[in-house]
Amino acid sequence: MLYFAIISSPKENEHTKTEKSPLLESYIARTAEGDTEALASLYEQTKGAVYGFALSVLKNTHDAEDVLQDTYIRIYNYAHTYKPSGNPMAWMLEITKNLSYMLLRKKSREGTSPDDESERSFTDDFSYSTDEQLSVTEAMLKLSDDERQIITLHAVTGLKHREIARLLGMPLATVLSKYNRSIKKLQKILEE
Repeated sequence: MLYFAIISSPKENEHTKTEKSPLLESYIARTAEGDTEALASLYEQTKGAVYGFALSVLKNTHDAEDVLQDTYIRIYNYAHTYKPSGNPMAWMLEITKNLSYMLLRKKSREGTSPDDESERSFTDDFSYSTDEQLSVTEAMLKLSDDERQIITLHAVTGLKHREIARLLGMPLATVLSKYNRSIKKLQKILEE
């Protein structure tokens, strides 16, 4: 089943390969010095992961796009505070997470809820047929928020389970069990 492969193993992105971390860190360092071309390069290398994670939290393409833009503005303004740790994606996704939750709290206070849009897709970053993308999107929407975030962070951004646990503030064992249960749940949904 081809479309199950979309979500069951991490996608090979430019930023998932460990040898790319120094490159991303150099972009952040140059951004801290005001280099907008470095920020543009960082954006091109990481926008899919940042958008995918924001979408998994917000479940709304417009809000995810807003958070995507706000994340890179925040990166530009705070790049000087980044301490090289070997995983710049974790730092960037922490910013994305914080902005996403701030937006959710703001909407909650205002009494508005995220629009339920049929156009959202958790698989836009993959090159599979529309039918396969729709099947995976529908299956992803049947997962809980935690399950969807863990799957997205692992499959789309390529983060390791330990990094996901740190990012989401969960024990590693919880992340591993939720990931495994989610994969089984998705497999069952997609086989129906």
